[in-house]
Amino acid sequence: MSKNIANTALNQDVQQLGYDRSQLKSKIVHLGFGAFHRGHQALITHEMLAQEKSDWGIFEINLFGGEALITSLRAQDHQYSVSEMGASNTQVKVITSIVGSLHPELDGKEAVLSKMSEAQVAIVSLTITEKGYCVDLGSSTLDVENALIKADLKTPHAPSSAIGYIVEALRRRKEKNIKAFTVMSCDNVQENGALTKIAVLSFARLLDKNLGQWIEDNVSFPCTMVDRIVPAVTEQTLTQIESDLGVYDPCGIACEPFRQWIIEDNFVNGRPNWNLAGATFVENVIPFEEMKLRMLNGSHSFLAYLGYLGGYKHICDAMQNEAYEKATLALMLNEQAPTLNVPDGVDLEAYAHLLIARFKNPSLKHQTWQIAMDGSQKLPPRMIHSLCVHLKNKSAHKALILGIAAWMRYVSCVDENKISIDVKDPLLETFVGIYKERGLDKSVVKDLLAISSIFPRELLRDEAFVNDLTNAFQLLLTEGAKSAVASLEG
Repeated sequence: MSKNIANTALNQDVQQLGYDRSQLKSKIVHLGFGAFHRGHQALITHEMLAQEKSDWGIFEINLFGGEALITSLRAQDHQYSVSEMGASNTQVKVITSIVGSLHPELDGKEAVLSKMSEAQVAIVSLTITEKGYCVDLGSSTLDVENALIKADLKTPHAPSSAIGYIVEALRRRKEKNIKAFTVMSCDNVQENGALTKIAVLSFARLLDKNLGQWIEDNVSFPCTMVDRIVPAVTEQTLTQIESDLGVYDPCGIACEPFRQWIIEDNFVNGRPNWNLAGATFVENVIPFEEMKLRMLNGSHSFLAYLGYLGGYKHICDAMQNEAYEKATLALMLNEQAPTLNVPDGVDLEAYAHLLIARFKNPSLKHQTWQIAMDGSQKLPPRMIHSLCVHLKNKSAHKALILGIAAWMRYVSCVDENKISIDVKDPLLETFVGIYKERGLDKSVVKDLLAISSIFPRELLRDEAFVNDLTNAFQLLLTEGAKSAVASLEG
């Protein structure tokens, strides 16, 4: 037997919380066993289980890719490690809240559907990225032209999309008179519960109006706000984890010590007491969600595009440049915070300074390229919604302008040294077509602004805004990202 986390003596300072795993049931089915889930929901569930006698186990399912990860997880008895890397110290934890796993490529679609249909499953949670919901984020409607949705509508009993699996599992529960489960999105998408509800109900109604009505009457879709910086796993990450843990763990992840989970308390079939491990249940998640999306995620995107263009591989590298640090803090306090309506007692200035410290953490190698992915879907909630507030109020917004211009420059697919950028975005073909016609020229600004799924149409009609954005784009072309960021102090 090869050494792994389940059968090897680990380093003495590794945290292992004792509770009876044999009592756990697969009450939560989670779709998307990615790094963020491992460092957030699964870890918080694990720490909750150590606080009280409970049977809320998690059953992991990857629908697309990650077959090797699931195989590795099984080989080590569904245990894995999390390294919480602070600026000066690291805490390694072994997570044991997972009770099983499936993958349609390894086990077949029917096995996945059967598991989701089991009576004890009370929650189906999701970390499937924005794309996984198959929704047009601009119109907040199900994208019926999405290839997965079109295929699933033809063969609903053998689905491929997460939405298709959820609806088919609920259909089976309805037929067998089994109580419905709660569908809980944990993705970094604005009003993620509402968006999930739109996708699920729209898909179900296209198949069967009665099924759609039953889901609306019996299923809840709580919104959540999730926050923890979890960089993509690299071989360097795994090597460091092996050193800290005492054995190689192919499922291990590294993350920052900070974490936050705000959850709308709306569950139809029971829920764990995640609040015992630091989560907060509230009636309305939206104010917290907007705070995080604009201040943290908006600043992250700002740093990702201007950082990458400036030659910085990681967020912490960019933050070593004093101009980038000052610009990011100014963006948060002067341009993002004024657009928010947060509950009494929330200190946005303290939150901004906490975010700066998190971004500067040298132990976390969060790639600017990773954060820059899927910008067409991320820009609206992170920057454009704030921008529209400033345009309406006629208030200052020059950092937001530069951040959006940097995204436009980034999707040209070539950096300041004329080296290709591997842009990952569902609208990549559109960007390539625009740049092929216009070249690396400021005339692309209007063409990019005309993409209605990203930008409200009124922006293109605002001549002053278009002029400011075009000037910022030209500044990036002629002076480069570092000079453009430095100019924000003027």
